[in-house]
Amino acid sequence: MSLVRLNIKGISYSQTQNGAYALILNEVEGDRKLPIVIGAFEAQSIAIALEKEIRPPRPLTHDLFKNFADRFDIVVKQVIIHKLVDGVFYSSLICERDKIEEIIDARTSDAIALALRFQAPIFTYKNILDKAGIYLKVDPTKENDPDNILVEDIVNEELEIEPLREDYKSKTIEELHSLLDDAVNNEDYETAAEIRDEISKR
Repeated sequence: MSLVRLNIKGISYSQTQNGAYALILNEVEGDRKLPIVIGAFEAQSIAIALEKEIRPPRPLTHDLFKNFADRFDIVVKQVIIHKLVDGVFYSSLICERDKIEEIIDARTSDAIALALRFQAPIFTYKNILDKAGIYLKVDPTKENDPDNILVEDIVNEELEIEPLREDYKSKTIEELHSLLDDAVNNEDYETAAEIRDEISKR
């Protein structure tokens, strides 16, 4: 079976499962998206790895795994989402140490959080993408925006972007940086990511 490379499009709050998020993976050489429901902790860990400007004061679990692997010369070479059963995705970490390759079973959310930290590519099999891949509609008024997705129009999914919990638009840059520092110090990385997004727009 042929492998299809994926990259991360973004993370959305899921209205269908309380406290859950949807990780949206994008087909690199195509238009299909692969939505995967993940927990809040994993969503936070993935968001931190994506947001290079946010550095937690203490290592999260996936950071600890990366530090441990680095210390013992273990490298995650790639992640493969290899199975889909009853809506649950199964993944493998392809690891290497001393030129010996090992395959380790992992939850897909953990595997992707680690792939980001190791800068490892993410793949799935074509038959899985054929089965679970979807096309997202875009807002034609924002067709030049690379992050433009009408998430409410996802086929067979009821995903919705979580609204900002505070109106950051009314804050000054200085206030935003102060709020960002507070959020990172309090380990509230979801809020920190929202503030960083607002700072990036300025």
